[in-house]
Amino acid sequence: MKDFTFYNPTRIEFGKGKENLIGSYVGEFGPLRVLLLYGSERIRRDGLFERVTRSLDEQGIAWEALGGVVSNPRLGLVREAIALVRKKGLQGVVAVGGGSVLDSAKAVAAGAPYDGDVWDFFIGRAAVEKALPVFAIMTLAATGSEMNSYGVVTNEATSQKYAIGSPLLHPKVSVINPELMASVSPAYLAYSAVDIFAHCLDLYFTAEYLPDYNAALIENILHTVMRTTAVLLDNPADYAARAEFAWASTMALNGLTFVGVSGNGYDTHMIEHAMSALYDVAHGAGLAVVLPAWMRWYQEKRPQRFVRFAEKMFAESNGEAGIDRLRRWFKAIGAPVTLAELGIPESGLTAVAENAYGLAENWGIADQYPVAAIVDILRLARE
Repeated sequence: MKDFTFYNPTRIEFGKGKENLIGSYVGEFGPLRVLLLYGSERIRRDGLFERVTRSLDEQGIAWEALGGVVSNPRLGLVREAIALVRKKGLQGVVAVGGGSVLDSAKAVAAGAPYDGDVWDFFIGRAAVEKALPVFAIMTLAATGSEMNSYGVVTNEATSQKYAIGSPLLHPKVSVINPELMASVSPAYLAYSAVDIFAHCLDLYFTAEYLPDYNAALIENILHTVMRTTAVLLDNPADYAARAEFAWASTMALNGLTFVGVSGNGYDTHMIEHAMSALYDVAHGAGLAVVLPAWMRWYQEKRPQRFVRFAEKMFAESNGEAGIDRLRRWFKAIGAPVTLAELGIPESGLTAVAENAYGLAENWGIADQYPVAAIVDILRLARE
């Protein structure tokens, strides 16, 4: 392994009913007034909103609620939330929902104490120096945001889907109750599974140096996702499978798979962020299309890694067979595997590639991904 420093200050509260204790968790860190940020009104209909606010009330924690966070969360709502935090003098953010809600909450936490515009953090114009404490109650397992310091938001005015990151944005406490995820639709279960795969495989394939320990850990995460996805598609109420799926999602992006690794990137995410910025496709759906295409384009750079993937994941003897099996599995669980299924026409490929190239510049990998190369990758996903 290469030398490393590992630090993850997020406390996970995992288990049934833990959302009912959110007031006591928040109270440990002192905020007396918080923003309760959420997505759809479903959390009101199913009683989660009432349970969370009752817990806050019982601990004497004042709150203001703001809903409306959507998949591919928007900068406009982040700015609205920052304005509300400042107006009401709020001192923390409680996110109730999936990764989009938590990503937005992190942006709000960074933007509220900042004198400039929060988008400065996304484009590298400023670094996060102060942030409000963030707390999370997860209703979807996919992004791993509950135990990392990153968030992704779309600037709808510029069609840029960029990331914010800082150690200050680690949630203080994240609640993972698998029961809250039982109503996730089969489509979003599939998209979540794909997202976890992409978090793992971006690292697995791009790393210049990948210790065997890390490779085996990633393979275990992926096997767990495949096994539990099959169970949950048949029986969404299976708590044991839901719990393992949720923890695999957290493990995929909480930093443990990255320790001792060098020379890795988030290449498929770079391309998918452009697709969802321009066409508003679900993140996991976009990754299901991009990932196999990118793997076919990239495999000659790490041929032995692709052979290992094929052998360990699918008992196949060559990289191309492993890629084909992965694509077929995506299709089998209900994820799209072609650009046509996403409604992205041939005429739109250059615009997607140019948008992705802007993100490649932001991430410092533009030399690896000229526009023409990104177009080539996208063309592998046409059918």
